[in-house]
Amino acid sequence: MPSIEPSPQQLEEFLAAPADDAPIVMINLLRYRDRAQYPPGAMAEACSGRDAYQRYGAEVLPMLAAVGGKILWLGNAKHTVIGPEGERWDDAVLVQYPSRNAFLTMISRPDYQRIAVHRSAALDDSRLIATATASSGL
Repeated sequence: MPSIEPSPQQLEEFLAAPADDAPIVMINLLRYRDRAQYPPGAMAEACSGRDAYQRYGAEVLPMLAAVGGKILWLGNAKHTVIGPEGERWDDAVLVQYPSRNAFLTMISRPDYQRIAVHRSAALDDSRLIATATASSGL
């Protein structure tokens, strides 16, 4: 089943996590639709899913910077070496935030809510995994 938005339970668990000021890195796995699927009434020109995600990216970058976040890495996903048979991703993005609260601040902004339509229209499936630096090492 595709996952574009967090479930209520996932969001509740993320919000309930103990507050700390540690940086987090969000791992984004992205699979784009062939054609973006905007909701009725959206004021957006027809385009590919990748193009819709680029619209989202262009508008989210200043918001990301405003909370002290940055893109660490962006790349094309080439092969799933370990994973379910047939699973594929188009891109992977690592985004660092100075804290969990910085991420929550950004996604709570009204202007972020306005541009999130591009992200939702663009994606056929996604994963967003919050990570923190391991204290024990590997």
